[in-house]
Formats: sequence, C-alpha cells, structure tokens
Amino acid sequence: MTKNILIAPLNWGLGHATRCIPIIRVLEHYGFTPVLASDGEALQLLQKEFPHLPFVTLPSYDIEYAKEGSDFKWKLIKNSPKMIQAIFEEKKMVKKLTREWDLKGIISDNRLGVYSKKVPSVFITHQLNVLSGKTTWISSKLHQYFIKKFTECWIPDMKNKPNLTGKLGHLKNNDLPLKYLGPLSRLEKRETAKHYELMVILSGPEPQRTLLEEKLIIELQRYNGSVIFIKGKVAPQQTQETIGHITYYNFMTSDEIEQAYNESEMVLCRSGYTTVMDLAKLQKNAFFIPTPGQFEQEYLAKRFQRNGYAPFAEQEHFRIENLLEMGLYKGLPKLIETVNWKQLFILFEGK
Repeated sequence: MTKNILIAPLNWGLGHATRCIPIIRVLEHYGFTPVLASDGEALQLLQKEFPHLPFVTLPSYDIEYAKEGSDFKWKLIKNSPKMIQAIFEEKKMVKKLTREWDLKGIISDNRLGVYSKKVPSVFITHQLNVLSGKTTWISSKLHQYFIKKFTECWIPDMKNKPNLTGKLGHLKNNDLPLKYLGPLSRLEKRETAKHYELMVILSGPEPQRTLLEEKLIIELQRYNGSVIFIKGKVAPQQTQETIGHITYYNFMTSDEIEQAYNESEMVLCRSGYTTVMDLAKLQKNAFFIPTPGQFEQEYLAKRFQRNGYAPFAEQEHFRIENLLEMGLYKGLPKLIETVNWKQLFILFEGK
C-alpha cells in the first residue's frame, strides 16, 4: 500500500528545499512515497534531485527583498497581504491533496498553511524566535501560534549546548511539541585532493543574490587563488564558464556541490542556516556575508564571530582582503546527532 507523505519547503532561497533532501531520502528508504510540493526554484531544485517522484505546485508567497537592507522589514510588511492570501490558498489545496493522494502525513518546512487536522503534520524550522528588531516579540509569538497548529515541530539543531542556532531555535519556557533532530545536511565529508582555494556559493531571493554576485565578481579580480563560483540560479540547463582563475556555475546538484565543497580549502557565503549546517557537517572554514536586513542571518554571523567560529562582514563593507581574517578562527563546531528516523516516522504509520 502506498504511503504518501507531502513534503513542502518554502521557496525562500534554496535552503528550505535543500535541507529537505536528506529527509526525502530517508522517507524513501523506509518505504514512504514523498510527494514534492513547493513553487519556483525550490520546486525546480527538488525535481532535479528526485525526477522520479510526483510533485504539485503550491501558491507562491512572492517573497521579495528590498535593495536596501534597512527597508527589508517594511518590504515584507508591504507584501504580507500576498503572503496571507497564499497561505489561505495552500490550506485549501492541502485539504484537496490530503484526500486525492490519501496522504499519511505532511512535512512542511516553514510553509504556514501546509497542515491538516486529518493526518499528522510536522513543521520544520530553526526559528522558534523570529528576529525582527523592535517587533521580535510579536513576530516570534505569531510564528509560535502557527507552530501549535502542527502535530510536531522538528528543529534541525542540538537541544543543548553547543548548538548552531542559539536563541533562534531554543526557548526557555514553552508548551510546543518540539523534537530536536541535530543539524541536517544532504552532504558528506570526503577526503579528496584540493582543486580550489576558495568556493563561493550564493543563494537567497532577489535582488540581494544578484547584488552580492556582482560585488564579488569585481572583488575576486584582486584574488589570485583558484575559485569555484556557484551562483545559485536554478535553470533548465547547467552552465559552466571559466574566466581566468574563476570557474562559474549557475547551479549544481547535491552530488556536484558535495564534491565542490570537499575540493575547496575555504568557503565564502551567506550565513543562511542550511549553508551553516553544511559547513558544520563538512568542517569547512567559512567567511560569512549576511543578507542585508535579514535579522536571522545577521544574528548567526555575529554569534559565530563572537564565539570564535568564523568571521563576517556586512555586504556593503566586504573587501576581498577580509578573507585573511579566516586564519584567526577555529571553524564551526562538529555536532553529531544520530536521528532515530524509524521512531520519528511512527507518527505517519497510523494505528
């Protein structure tokens, strides 16, 4: 009998989709059939990774970043009516999908409307507290309100210290149905020859992804080492271009990214949480450039610098010479948690 599980990551950069990849793999291992559900580049990425799996397109949240980091929060507030409409639409779709696909469970990575009262529903997040400046208390309580609608909340981090998320993924007092999985990564550390001194990997919504790409292309002209530059632009066809000491790719599959990480000495990237988990798993030294105005990434980058793990610079002030700071830091902590997936998936087995 087919055991269909809807798995639905938010299309906000590629991080939510990529951290669902190991979960999809394990679901298949235990005999479930994941039904991929998202929109835009997140769905395209999952389709490239799992072309044999069924998929459905969900309404887009239409998340946009402001060109100026200081305008980030107000841009989100301006776009919130579209997001709320998308959440209502996906709720209606999930009711229909639950019946049509005879779903045994739902796993939503930050899609607030993807849950059902009829089947066990899991919410994946690393943000129990949603940082938003002076409105952090309100945004956090609102997020926790939505989390309570789910059967369980899975957090890809360690429950105790040391951990990666700090106050983002940990609450002093709560009555939420939380389960800590340990950091999730689709990648594995391998001993390989090093071909690149620097790996640049980008992600995130526009226009900030393009703004950073354009800035780094200019800065890297003053860098003498070999560079692999992954732009994070999912497209029907992969493109590769070598200009001088830099090899550019528009996107890579999981296997290709794993190889690129392992063949690189150090990494320049955003401080998005999925990237952070990959770096911790692979034990790579990194330099972070948080997305301007995104409080979560700014918090993580500052926390890692304060703890002596990795340096960072604001996008506006980054210069290629800043990479020299990396030798002063010890790298992200190696955190290992053995997930009992069989025990977790009992939730979807029914009576």
